[in-house]
Amino acid sequence: MKRRSFIYSSSLIAMSVGVFGKVKWDGHAFVGEDPTTTDILGPFYRPGAPFRTELVQKGTKGQLLHFSGTVFGKDGKTPLKNSLIEIWHCDEHGVYDNTSDDYIYRASFKTGNDGKYHFKTILPVPYNVGGDTVRPAHIHMRISGNTQQDLVTQVYFKGDEHLSKDESAGDPRSLNRILESSTNSANEKLVKFDIVLKDEYVLDAGAFKKIAGLYTMKDKSMCEFYRQDDQLFVKINGQIMEAMDYKGNNSFEGGLSRVKAQFEFASGGAITVKASYMEGPDKYITVEGEKMLKYPG
Repeated sequence: MKRRSFIYSSSLIAMSVGVFGKVKWDGHAFVGEDPTTTDILGPFYRPGAPFRTELVQKGTKGQLLHFSGTVFGKDGKTPLKNSLIEIWHCDEHGVYDNTSDDYIYRASFKTGNDGKYHFKTILPVPYNVGGDTVRPAHIHMRISGNTQQDLVTQVYFKGDEHLSKDESAGDPRSLNRILESSTNSANEKLVKFDIVLKDEYVLDAGAFKKIAGLYTMKDKSMCEFYRQDDQLFVKINGQIMEAMDYKGNNSFEGGLSRVKAQFEFASGGAITVKASYMEGPDKYITVEGEKMLKYPG
């Protein structure tokens, strides 16, 4: 999927205020009761990160960061316990640990009765993804394991010069995830990010089972769809690429609607998919495929 540029202008900022409804500016950040918006999963997600809250690597020269907040239910007031929070981000050189057993700058944590979380890590840095395209500094998050809809999102940091040209950070739905930071007496950065989840909307387990499997796509790629909690994950040629929420009528969407999948069940038992990838503002490339491998059981 090609990256796109999204022009970030004053008109888009004005439009975004209307998008969020109850979200208001409190002088420091956009706050409110509306659900936290999704973002793309990205190609660097690794399941199974160890449970820990201390991520700082020995000898790092990165800026120390305390990243904390509370996970709330849909009312924006009720703390959610037993929420699994996974975070991952690059190191001070813009590199992700995609292979080692150490899961560097990757961690998991379950909230207690107060719904709170806290990680001590470093502030990630912007990094080049090819050509002149630079992603702003960001932290990936996945929140799951409770009675609310799973959430995949990212947070960004105010003052980053690359925000305006980034395809995700520049989307108006990401505005309330661009965060202020402060500094404590030890010169460590402090960032707070409260999360509001929404009601679950999950496909029937039997339908999930029918959909899951390997699909041969007409562009010669291989797509594997599989269930993880209440989301549908997709691997493209073996690489985990997106987590999608159910939207009804056997259709799913990933973060910021960048990836969509529509499944169809033929009378003869065949299952097909139309996978759409955003390539530009309101422009999608659609590739069709057919299920070739049925999972046993």
